[in-house]
Amino acid sequence: MMEGLRQWIISLTALCMLLALLRVLVPGGTMGRVAAFVGGLVLLAALSRPLSELGAVRLALPDYAGEIERLQRQLEEENEAALSDGIAERTEAYISDKAASMGLAGACRVETRAGEDSIPLPWSVELEMPRSAELAAWIEEELDIPSERQVWHGAEG
Repeated sequence: MMEGLRQWIISLTALCMLLALLRVLVPGGTMGRVAAFVGGLVLLAALSRPLSELGAVRLALPDYAGEIERLQRQLEEENEAALSDGIAERTEAYISDKAASMGLAGACRVETRAGEDSIPLPWSVELEMPRSAELAAWIEEELDIPSERQVWHGAEG
């Protein structure tokens, strides 16, 4: 940035010196006025060069806006997945603790789905333990997972 500013100032200084020399060399009258006018336009163009470069940056802003939107969507998806995974893990631990308190041992896996307001909620559970009517009723009542979405692997308990 500083190097660009330095180059711009050097260019302006050289242009001013060239225009001053041209003013001395060109005779007065109509030719002198035309030379002064053209020199002024060239100087104005040189002065406005940084503004035109800024305009080029502004033209590229829609590209950045699109990239920002894409990254925001990606971040939202990652956050939703992390939230869903966290809810599933906590629900699995909750069920496992309850099963252990009932004297049952085994693992469980919880699947979540988006509920109201797109918040993931426990949807189904797969249990690697003998079926327990008491635990099944607790899961249905406490977690709102009906028996149709409870899959048990093991002998009846």
